[in-house]
Amino acid sequence: MVNVVNVGIDLHKTQFTICVREKSGNKFGKYPTTPEGITEFLGIVAAWRRNRKQVRAGVESTGNTRYFRDRLEEAGVKVTVINTLKLKVITESVKKTDKHDAATIAEFLEKDMLPVAQLCSRESEMLRRLIKARTTLVRAQVVLKNQIHGILTAEGMEDVRGTLQSKKGRQQTLNALNECKNGLEAQTLVETIEHLDKSVKDIEKDLVRNTEGDRVVELLKSIPGCGEICASTIRAYADDIKRFASAKKFASYCGLAPWVQNSNETVHHGKITKRGPEELRTAMVQVVMGIRRMKVKTQNWRIMQRYEAMKKSKGSGRAIIATARKIAVIIWHMLTEDVEFDKGMMVDEKLARKSELMKNTVSLALEAVYEKKDQPVSEKITGKRSKKTGVARKEKKKVG
Repeated sequence: MVNVVNVGIDLHKTQFTICVREKSGNKFGKYPTTPEGITEFLGIVAAWRRNRKQVRAGVESTGNTRYFRDRLEEAGVKVTVINTLKLKVITESVKKTDKHDAATIAEFLEKDMLPVAQLCSRESEMLRRLIKARTTLVRAQVVLKNQIHGILTAEGMEDVRGTLQSKKGRQQTLNALNECKNGLEAQTLVETIEHLDKSVKDIEKDLVRNTEGDRVVELLKSIPGCGEICASTIRAYADDIKRFASAKKFASYCGLAPWVQNSNETVHHGKITKRGPEELRTAMVQVVMGIRRMKVKTQNWRIMQRYEAMKKSKGSGRAIIATARKIAVIIWHMLTEDVEFDKGMMVDEKLARKSELMKNTVSLALEAVYEKKDQPVSEKITGKRSKKTGVARKEKKKVG
């Protein structure tokens, strides 16, 4: 029988507390989260392994979990990263101490009841950091542009949305403010926007360089309206698509699935959970808006026809989210089966046949009308009058 040592670890930036489950009771230890502190703890792990003991450890998912996990796995420790959102016994505990949390983790680890969190690959983590940096810079640009819009409004000047998106438009706005003696105030804001815009473009170039030749990105870019940034974002946060057993689970990971509460005969459905990465959810919405902007190519698609119908009945917000959930399902199938986006599957064949039949019927009716127009005028008038007088006489006889 293999002797297993279960270790619960409460990890922080400066220190970590361990709890070792033994028959005689729990044993605790505290070490600094430094290379020296981790090495000291791994010395104890090496002693356990020399005694032919299998070492397992459970640790919460935090900012430095990846580095800590890698160090432990190099020493032969089997590490379980915990999904803290699903381990409420720690997050909502009334006794919140490092020792108590470590003991709780060790106890649940011993019983194999820890909810597991999946850490992404190194490549995906690098892409995520670039995407988050870009998001931060873009939001900073929005704040500065709103301040300039406020200056224009205060001066009673025409505030045209979109003028600050281009360098030429920003210069024109600055020239107009200089005439009102507010150019100095806006000069710093415009210069900062220019600097941020350059940084955003540098990050986008880095994203393109890091995803060059990536099969997943190429598949995603086959979707009309899905550009390089959206494709890179979905690639970064989806990571290994095979870890999702179904398309519904991937849509739930995106945070696009509605929450549901069932109890006895009562069923409640609410808004979307928003549990997944915000950047991934935003990318799905942007793909929907990109498809919608290409109306010439996509207006006959079933998914967009349903979007337009839902928009009229339930509003644009719900319609966009519902369509984004369908897009997530399509993307899961594309990446799982390694196939490009098929535009032909977006058209309903039954509706297309019905539409074609209706067009043919209308064309036949128009041809019949045109044939009647080609007849002599006297024939058309006499035939029309005799028919009407006959109907009128019959109706009079019935009434009488």
